[in-house]
Amino acid sequence: MSVSGRVLRGDRGGDTIPLAHAWVVLHKVTRETGGPVDSVRSDARGRYRIELRNPDSNSVYVVSAWYDSLAYFSLPLNVTGRPAVHVEDIVTFLTSVNGPPIRLARRLATVAAAREDGTREILELLELENMGRTTRIAKDTLPTWAGRVPERAGQFRGGQGDISPEAIVFRNDSVLVLGPIPPGPVKQLSYSYALPAGTRALVIPIDQPTVELNLLVEDTAAVVTAPKLQSLGVQELEQRRFAAYRAGPLAPGDRVEIQVPASGFRAQTLLPYVIAVLAAGMVVALVWALRKRPSPA
Repeated sequence: MSVSGRVLRGDRGGDTIPLAHAWVVLHKVTRETGGPVDSVRSDARGRYRIELRNPDSNSVYVVSAWYDSLAYFSLPLNVTGRPAVHVEDIVTFLTSVNGPPIRLARRLATVAAAREDGTREILELLELENMGRTTRIAKDTLPTWAGRVPERAGQFRGGQGDISPEAIVFRNDSVLVLGPIPPGPVKQLSYSYALPAGTRALVIPIDQPTVELNLLVEDTAAVVTAPKLQSLGVQELEQRRFAAYRAGPLAPGDRVEIQVPASGFRAQTLLPYVIAVLAAGMVVALVWALRKRPSPA
């Protein structure tokens, strides 16, 4: 089986040109491990071809191209039952620590109902867009992008997306991205955190221009306030119901607040009272029946 494609370089005018003599590596990834299978250099037209012998249908294969100290990866390849695989163009860029600010194109926050211990989990998905012509990289301790998170939040965890969880750092009340962000399509970043028990108001800090903000709130009785807010009704996701909202564009300093009920209504919380009422009703019925019983002859 042959794996072939092209390596291109993005220039400052927004076009692409072939990247010659770039190292192209074919990787094999399994559940336990991963590593390179073979490598070649691209030709004068940026083209390459790698022979893959005895492909493993239980493994994932990807192609990477190195340029200016960074590796750019292809999407996973479908190698099952195919004599040849054509890889989509891999576009590389020069790297830089400067450039236009990384734009926050979209921010989605999913606010779950309170758990048994009263804490509440928040999952955020962000779409970052590099408007420049070079791949932004971190410099020393300066991140490629940073954003605020709600106060009193804890138990931070990086999630899956275009930016690896290993490239995400939580410091004080901010999330920092230390990984590279290339130009082109938006790059997704996800993370989650928890709010302490008893939190009634969730304020999502807006510290930078945000093109669009989406909210999914499991407490459908919650009150949401935000500039240019639109209610999108109630949506069902994985057998759970969420009130959906959209706001934006937002400017730094805009206030987005979610007022949640004092305690989430749960049918099981009424069970002891229902049992007590039924038991009292049975006692009353028994007394009434005894009083109505006819006297013995």
